[in-house]
Amino acid sequence: MSKKGENIYKRKDGRWEGRYIKYRTENGKIVYGSVYGKKYAEVKEKLIFIKAKHLELNHIELNSYEDSVSKWIRKWLTLKVRYEVKETTYSKYCQIALNYIFPYFETIALSNVTSKDLQSWIKQLQNKQLSPGTIKNIFNIVNKSLKNAKQESYILINPCEQVELPKISKKKVTALSIVQQKKLEVIAFQEKKCSPVILALYSGMRIGEISGLQWNDIDFKENLIRVRRTVSRITDENSSKSKTKIHIGSPKTSYSIRDIPFSHNLRDYLLKKKAEALSEYVIEGDKGLTEPRTITNHFKKNIADADLPGINFHILRHTFATRCIENGVDIASLSKILGHQSIKMTLDTYTDSLLDTQRTAMQTIDKLFIFKESPVKDVVKT
Repeated sequence: MSKKGENIYKRKDGRWEGRYIKYRTENGKIVYGSVYGKKYAEVKEKLIFIKAKHLELNHIELNSYEDSVSKWIRKWLTLKVRYEVKETTYSKYCQIALNYIFPYFETIALSNVTSKDLQSWIKQLQNKQLSPGTIKNIFNIVNKSLKNAKQESYILINPCEQVELPKISKKKVTALSIVQQKKLEVIAFQEKKCSPVILALYSGMRIGEISGLQWNDIDFKENLIRVRRTVSRITDENSSKSKTKIHIGSPKTSYSIRDIPFSHNLRDYLLKKKAEALSEYVIEGDKGLTEPRTITNHFKKNIADADLPGINFHILRHTFATRCIENGVDIASLSKILGHQSIKMTLDTYTDSLLDTQRTAMQTIDKLFIFKESPVKDVVKT
C-alpha cells in the first residue's frame, strides 16, 4: 500500500507508477520522470534506486541555484505567504524579515546555507537582547520558508531541523491589584467619552478589538458585546507617502470571534455613553474610530495621572482575567470570554492566579477537618 508523500500510485491499467523529479527548468517548472511495475514493492525498489542514482546530479543542480536565502524568503513571502495568511500576519512577517532576517542572509546562497549559519544567526539575535520567545517567532519564519524550499526541490534538506533554540522561560502574568485598579478607574470615569480602560477592565477585550468595536456590536437586550473585528496598523506596500496604514479585519483567530456577556453596571455605563456618542465607534476619534496607537498614547496619560508608571494596556486584560478567577469564574467560561484557543492556554497563562484560588478553596475544605486525638487509655493494646 502506497504511503503519503511517496508519489507512488496505481494506474487504471493495473500497473503501479512511481514519479521522481528529473530536473527543474530555467523558469522553475519541475519535470518529472516515472518508473513502472506490476507490484507496488517493485516500483518502490526501482524508485529508491533511481533517486539514489540521480542524487549526485540533483545536488549539482541545486547548488547552481545561487539566489541568496534572503531573496528566496522574499519570493516565498510575496508569491506564497501573502495569499495564504491574513494581511496583518503578512505585514508582521515582512517587518520581522526586514529587521532580523534579510540583513544576515543577503550573502548566503540558498543552496549553501547550513545549520552552522543558522546557529550563528541565532547567536546574533541573542546578542541583541531579544527574548527566547521573540527569537523563536523569528526563526519560525525562516524554518517555514526553507521547508517550502525543500518541498520545491531547491534544497535537499532543511538545515533548520538541526538548530537549537534558546529555552523559553515562562513569564509570570502581571495584573493590577484592586487598589491600583480603582485608582485607574477614578481617572477613566472622569472622561466624557467612553473609556477604553473601562471596557478592557470589565470585558477583557484586546486593544485592537476595543478600537474596532461599534455601537451596533453591543446587544443591550441580551447584554452581549459581539466581537467581530479588530483594528491594527500594518505596512503599506502601495504608498510612497506613508509606511503604514490602518487595517480593519476579523479578529486574530476564529476563537476570537465571540460574544461577551456584560454586567448591569457596565450596561448602564455604556448606555449613558451611547446617548452622548457622535460616532458609530464606541471609542470615538476625530475620523470615526480611534486606532490602537492613539489608545496606547492616551493610556500613558491615564497611568501618569493615576501614578501607576511602567504598565501597558494589555495588563488590563490580565487584570480582568485575574478578577474573574478571584471571584470564582470557571476556567472554561473565562477561556471563551477571552477568546483563547483552548482551556489549556488559559490554565497555562493564569497558573499563579489559580494557585491563590486553590489555596482559598483548600482553606474552605480544611474547615471540615476536625481532628481529635484519642486518649491513650482508649488505645487497644495488641
